[in-house]
Amino acid sequence: MNHPPLTGSKLVWITLALSMSVFMQVLDTTIANVALPTISGNLGAATSQGTWVITSFGVANAIAVPLTGWLAKRLGEVKLFTASTLLFVLTSWLCGMSSSLEMLIFFRVLQGAVAGPMIPLSQSLLLSCYPPEKKGMALALWAMTVIVAPVFGPILGGVISDNWHWGWIFFINVPVGLAAAFISWRILKPRETETVDLPIDRIGLALLVIGVGALQMVLDRGKELDWFNSTEVITLAVIAVLALVYLVIWELGEKHPIVDLSLFKQRNFTVGTIAISLGFMLYFGTVVLLPLMLQTQMGYTATWAGLAAAPIGLIPVVLSPIIGKYAQRLDMRWVVTVSFSVYAVCFFWRSTFNPQMDFAYVVWPQVVQGIGVACFFMPLTTITLSGLHPSQIASASSLSNFLRILAGSIGTSITTTMWDRREAMHHARLTEHVSLYDQASNAWFRLLDMAGLSSGQQAALTSLQITKQGYIMAANEIFWLSGVLFVLLIGLVWFAKPPFTASGSDSGAH
Repeated sequence: MNHPPLTGSKLVWITLALSMSVFMQVLDTTIANVALPTISGNLGAATSQGTWVITSFGVANAIAVPLTGWLAKRLGEVKLFTASTLLFVLTSWLCGMSSSLEMLIFFRVLQGAVAGPMIPLSQSLLLSCYPPEKKGMALALWAMTVIVAPVFGPILGGVISDNWHWGWIFFINVPVGLAAAFISWRILKPRETETVDLPIDRIGLALLVIGVGALQMVLDRGKELDWFNSTEVITLAVIAVLALVYLVIWELGEKHPIVDLSLFKQRNFTVGTIAISLGFMLYFGTVVLLPLMLQTQMGYTATWAGLAAAPIGLIPVVLSPIIGKYAQRLDMRWVVTVSFSVYAVCFFWRSTFNPQMDFAYVVWPQVVQGIGVACFFMPLTTITLSGLHPSQIASASSLSNFLRILAGSIGTSITTTMWDRREAMHHARLTEHVSLYDQASNAWFRLLDMAGLSSGQQAALTSLQITKQGYIMAANEIFWLSGVLFVLLIGLVWFAKPPFTASGSDSGAH
């Protein structure tokens, strides 16, 4: 059943409510990162154990996202979204009330699971509320919240953990989530989508849970356990590969699949999903790397590291609505080409980072990259969803978002592992140059002698400086490689075929 687009105050309120829910859910994926030491200390656990607070959410969320399309057809998009948001509020409150690490991890698993449908359905429902000529604007507004939330997460997490009880990281979701659920239900209840009494694809569901769960565990635990030198990681990797390969084979022959792989028959969906996943993998890897480098090697506090990263959200706030407004007239392939080109330039710029750089040197690439970010999410989402029937949007959105989120996890794991391993290599090479016969070394040690440092202190300080140099050189290599890969990605997007309409045929409403 098709519903007419919303107008006036209802359209404003539903856009605000759906954006708030996206902001809240995306924020929750990054807000706990900075507060981990505080949470672990307060609950009497080691920081390495505390990482399960992030891992548990990621695993459950990764499993739940691809189920969204199937659940939406069975329950209705509006009911599922409202229930998901209310359960997210409840589990957030329970997370904040936790008195032990085990309790917190248990509630984070539940929180990640119930949060799965929120992002795909917010996208699908928002598109159904806008007329065809304004769907580009709808996607632009949606994309803005996805962009800004990960930037604010570390800042907000740092401020809360520095000044209040860590539980407030989760409690802040309660009023926001209740408001979003109430507004969404009031406005969208009469616009509920048609439901189909689909049978449960039990084998597909089991394979999805096992495969995605094991893969996410490999990505989250790999670095800590030294990857394939660990029996646990090897076992999980084998389980993940076998389960996911069998899942693909099973779903292709299943009449009512839990994951609709037939979407990949659509050329634009395939091109858009691959481009947004690979682009996000490169982008999100540095979203994690930059604050980490600033805090561990440059002496920044969590708040200042967050502030250095935050300017990436400035230009998209202004530019995204403009791109959305003129989306009907623009060839999205050119917009994405601009995005990938700007990303490449900014990554090459960052590859010149040095230990003496000031705050402005870190901030300016972030500001300029905002142009690339504004031209990234909305145009690629438009390409991905173009040519699809309105009834396919929820499934397409959930599958595309699942692969994007998974790519982000892969990007984070590869980036942090490469960073450590390249630092070890640079550390060894730089150490070779420290000798009595090296002119620069002699000048350095004379300087330390004049400062009155003992030989032990000189050795410790020298090692510290070499480590710092090694990590910055390693980061620069990753930035340079990311720039090269973005240049190569430009060619991929030109395999998409116009016309690009934000949700396929006619009104795209449900």
